[in-house]
Amino acid sequence: MNSDSILIRDAVIDDLSQLLEFEQKLIAYERDFDPNLKVGKIHYYDIKKYILDPEIKVVVAEHEQLVIGSGYGLIKSSVSYKNPETFVYLGFMYVEDDFRGRGVNHAIIQSIFDWGKEKGHDEFQLDVYSENESALLAYEKSGFKPYLQKMRIKRPLNNS
Repeated sequence: MNSDSILIRDAVIDDLSQLLEFEQKLIAYERDFDPNLKVGKIHYYDIKKYILDPEIKVVVAEHEQLVIGSGYGLIKSSVSYKNPETFVYLGFMYVEDDFRGRGVNHAIIQSIFDWGKEKGHDEFQLDVYSENESALLAYEKSGFKPYLQKMRIKRPLNNS
């Protein structure tokens, strides 16, 4: 597979069932990194709403007419004390196992970069679990740098 055989296109409603499957695979994978995810079936995103919203860019990667990856970009407001006032937030970054390490994630990100620039944005942010080393590496290859690390602790309610 070469990069010419990968098509990045806007997601459409016909992609919804595949994207919902990707979402569940992503959640299953990330459960190892996040002890606070609720048990059972959960959803991170309202994918149908995102596809239909003209202000959100949902893209899929296709190889030989098979959807193999996804991602979205949406414009978020910064907190009042930070610049720029708005930025493009990337999420739902997923690539099927057999296609990882082949530049698919980079192509998805580049598509969202292009969309963001068309919208007048030069700041792009995303969240990644600090223990998700493969994702960290993929994002760093696309130019992202670590920015802020969130920390947590769970303490017992009683002293025993």
